[in-house]
Amino acid sequence: GKPYVWGGTGPDGFDCSGLTQAAWSQAGVDLPRTTFDQVNAGTQVSRDEVEPGDLLFFYDAASPSHVGIYSGNGQMIHGSNPSKPLEEVDLADYWDGVFTTAVRVG
Repeated sequence: GKPYVWGGTGPDGFDCSGLTQAAWSQAGVDLPRTTFDQVNAGTQVSRDEVEPGDLLFFYDAASPSHVGIYSGNGQMIHGSNPSKPLEEVDLADYWDGVFTTAVRVG
């Protein structure tokens, strides 16, 4: 329910990559700041192999512009834009067409 804030790294608000960076920091893992760097911060896994905690990347395979955290059961937690708070969403609307890769960190 925290607000989306472009460039936000918390604790009062986050953007998509600030959220993933902060979440993994709580687990003792240092992630790079941006989506463009986070996509290379672990081992790529297929859509069929995602597990809770995996980072999910969207929109451009060469340079993804959005990231969320897989929370299990076909859901992800992300910050999408300033008009919505951070939220957990069903991945059905994201898998086809905009999903590019998943990365396992840690």
